[in-house]
Amino acid sequence: MESIPKAQHQVPTALLHPSKWLYMYEDFVTKNASSVGQVESALRSLTYIIPGRYRDSEVPSECVHSVVQLLSLYHDSLVSRVIARLPPTIPRPTPTPHSRYTKYWVSHSQLYHKVAVILRMIQYTELLWEMIARRRGEKVRWRVVVFVEISKALCRLLLLRLTNSRPLVSPPLPEREADPRTQDEEGEWNKAETPEAERSLDMNWTMPRTGLSLPSLPDVNDVSNYLISKVLTADDIKPPAALLHRIAGQGQLAEVLYILRPVIYALALQRWSGNKRSWRPWLIGFGMEYGCRQLARKDCRERIAGGLRGLTALEREELRKRGWAMGWWFMRGAFYQNVTKQWLKALIGKMKGKPLLDLIGSIVEDYEYLWDTYYFPTATL
Repeated sequence: MESIPKAQHQVPTALLHPSKWLYMYEDFVTKNASSVGQVESALRSLTYIIPGRYRDSEVPSECVHSVVQLLSLYHDSLVSRVIARLPPTIPRPTPTPHSRYTKYWVSHSQLYHKVAVILRMIQYTELLWEMIARRRGEKVRWRVVVFVEISKALCRLLLLRLTNSRPLVSPPLPEREADPRTQDEEGEWNKAETPEAERSLDMNWTMPRTGLSLPSLPDVNDVSNYLISKVLTADDIKPPAALLHRIAGQGQLAEVLYILRPVIYALALQRWSGNKRSWRPWLIGFGMEYGCRQLARKDCRERIAGGLRGLTALEREELRKRGWAMGWWFMRGAFYQNVTKQWLKALIGKMKGKPLLDLIGSIVEDYEYLWDTYYFPTATL
């Protein structure tokens, strides 16, 4: 009996305190952010290849994909937390307008941060829930699809309210930043490999009192590009909240309808689920999205000085994303069943037996099972 307390004292302290395991894991992720990102990308690529190849592996594969995405979301928060604690003397890359805007709302509104995280978690697991529900029947599957779309729409409407009626951005959270310390290490490594004559031009002078460093002089042959890179644009000096104009009237109506469009489209698919070739759900969904886009563009022309030319860089980027996302309507509903599916089969048939093209055709053929069977693989909102 006396040996039991001694054995407990011999157990490492970290094993008795799970919080220390969590701290060690967080410390490892933050110190090896680039390596962790490469592992995440490799696992995502693996889950992209498996679906459809083995019919019984779709749920385990999607489960791995969802876990990787959720871990990536957690790792993003860890890296951003570490970068925020770095001293201001460490130079940081210029943030993108999307990063500036989302960081502002994440830091100024805890509710925005929580709702945005919940929205991303739903998006990362939506296909997994649909796959699980499908095993219990088509009625259960469509109920789950509609419930998920309603949940996402409520989150987006709340984000629209929290940002004082500003259009939504995708994604609603800032993307993972590169650790500036790793860039400094890579820079030192590159300097060690460069000749002494070139290295002398890249040396920075650190001021002894403040610790700030003066940038090195540019190459005499590249002075114009150097000066252009230092020019500030109007978006660079705007407050983060001003990177998106507030909307009202028909612009707000267009944004609300754009948020509700997936719910109405899912309800229409549920209503006519017995006939996959029916054009009514597709026309309702596509008509709503196209109408919302035209209404928003009309509102921009009438409300913003300069019309579409007066849009900020972030607004133009979001408008371009939504325009490209409309291309997924070729892979949805009746258009896919009546047009795209036959075209893909003919294209895959031509690729068979040809090097490299045969591999691409087999991957497309594997994903055809997901596009034909499930709703969320072609969902963009």
